[in-house]
Formats: sequence, C-alpha cells, structure tokens
Amino acid sequence: MVNIETFPNPNPNRDYEIVHVNPEFTSVCPITGLPDFGKITIRYIPDEICMELKALKYYFLDYRNQGIFYEEITNKILDDLVSVCSPKFMEVRSEWTPRGGMHSIITCNYNKEQNG
Repeated sequence: MVNIETFPNPNPNRDYEIVHVNPEFTSVCPITGLPDFGKITIRYIPDEICMELKALKYYFLDYRNQGIFYEEITNKILDDLVSVCSPKFMEVRSEWTPRGGMHSIITCNYNKEQNG
C-alpha cells in the first residue's frame, strides 16, 4: 500500500494542471548495482483529491536503494499515484542522466476517461 497523504481538491469543478518535479531522483541499476540519477516530472489534472508534497517526497526516497529498471520505475510511479488520487489525467516522465553515452527518457500516462 502506498502511503501518500492527500487533501480535497479546492476547485473540483475546474480542470487545472498540477506539475511536481523531483530533479534529484535516485535509484540503483539492478544489473550493475550502480546508482541511477534522474528527474521525475508528474503532471496531473486532479479530480476529487490532490497529493500532499511532503508525503510525495518521502515516497520518492523509498526508491533510493532499490534495484529497478527505468521503465519499471516510471510505470510503477504512475500506477501508485493513480491509485492514491484517482486523477482525471496523469503523466509521469523520467529523464535519466547519461550512462555509457546514452540518455533515456520514459513517459507514461493515464486518462480516467480512457482507462476507466
């Protein structure tokens, strides 16, 4: 169970976008054990509830020593956050610092109307 606090959307009758950026996200490569450094950007249109930032910061810290691939992290974050706040729309984008000359960007999204 994901432990992210929420609060009631102060304007549930209006669509507006919230963007949270974590420029110092860290995890560990499951193959090499070396640290991975990235930026996670969350864009969402809230429905009835919004996410509280302090709890979101602590949620990100849980990945610090986890061996997990970029693709899995990005999709897991999306799944976890959608389960917490059930937004109208959410996009999670992870941008990873170069390793071996490669720079990776992973983007996944959820749309309540399409995904029900």
